Amino acid sequence: MKHAAIGPIELHFPQRIESNDDLQQLYPKWNLDLIYEKTGIFQRHIAEEHEFASDLGVAAAEKLFAEHDIDPKSIDFLFFCTQTPDYPLPTTACLMQQRLGLPTSCGALDFNLGCSGYVYGLAMVDGLIKSGAAKRILFITAETYSKYIDPEDRSLRTIFGDGAAATLFEAADEPTLKHFKFGTNGAGADMLLLTKSGMREPMKPRNRHRWKSDLYMDGPSLISFTVDAVPQLVDQVLQDSNLSADDIDFYLLHQATRKMLEELTQRLQLPASKVPIHLKNVGNTVSSTLPILIHQLRTSGELQPGQQNMLIGFGVGLSWAGCLWQETFPA
Repeated sequence: MKHAAIGPIELHFPQRIESNDDLQQLYPKWNLDLIYEKTGIFQRHIAEEHEFASDLGVAAAEKLFAEHDIDPKSIDFLFFCTQTPDYPLPTTACLMQQRLGLPTSCGALDFNLGCSGYVYGLAMVDGLIKSGAAKRILFITAETYSKYIDPEDRSLRTIFGDGAAATLFEAADEPTLKHFKFGTNGAGADMLLLTKSGMREPMKPRNRHRWKSDLYMDGPSLISFTVDAVPQLVDQVLQDSNLSADDIDFYLLHQATRKMLEELTQRLQLPASKVPIHLKNVGNTVSSTLPILIHQLRTSGELQPGQQNMLIGFGVGLSWAGCLWQETFPA
C-alpha cells in the first residue's frame, strides 16, 4: 500500500499590503499597538476587487510547477479548500483544472472548510492515495476573507489576510501522516459566520450589536472553545500514537492570533520553541496558515527530514483536526 507524503509547497499573496501603520492613519482612534500585542499581526495581504480565490490558488500552483519542474499533465487529482469560492457553482476546482492545464482525466473537488481545512485535506489526500485511485495530487488552499469585512470592523480587519498555498503530494512507500483525529460542534456555528450569500435566510449571529461586517466573529467564545478543544485533541493524538509530548519536535498550530497561540502553549505546558508563531507579515489566512507555516519553517531550515511533528487545525464550524506528520522533504 502507498501513502501520501507532503512534498514541495509554494505560496502566493496579493501584491496589495495593508499594514497597521496604514490603518492607524485611517483610524487614529484605533489602538494599533495594543491590537498588535494581542494579534501578533503587523500587516496583511489584501486581494484587489478583481482578484479571487482561484486567481491566488492558480498563481501558487503555477509557481509550484515552475520552481519544482512539475508537469501539470502528471496531476491526477486536484483538491481545493476554500470558504470564498469564485461562484456558488460550478466548483472552483473545475475552473482551476482548465486554467492550470491539468488533464481532463484529473479529478477536481472543492471542499468548504476553514481553519481546520488543511488537516482534513491531508486525510482525504492520504485516503485517495492509499486506495490507489490517485498517485500525484495537487492540494490548493486559498481565501479572500477581506471581501466580506467592513472596512471599519476593527476586530476583523486587523486579523485576516488573503493568500494561497499549493502543496504537491506523491505516493510514498512508508506512512508519514498518522493518527488523524477530528472534531465537530455545529452548536458553535454562529461564532464565526458569513451572514450573506447562502440560499437559506441568514443565521443570526450571537452578540448581534457587534456585527459590522458580512463576516461575523465572536472572538471571546472562539478562544474559550479553542483552549478547551485543542489540548484534548493533542492528548488524543499522543495517546493514539503511544508518544509523549516530549517526543514531538514541533506543534504546528493554525495561526489564529498570537494571544490564542500563547494561551495554548501555556495550557499544553510546552516550551515556546516547540510552538512556532509566524503570522506577523501575513495575518490569519484561514485554511492556508499551516502550509504557509510549513513553508516558512522549511525555508529557515528549522524543519528537517525525520522530525516528528503534530499538525493542528481549529476554528470555524466549529471544526478541529490533528495528526502526526513526519517530515520527509527534501528526500
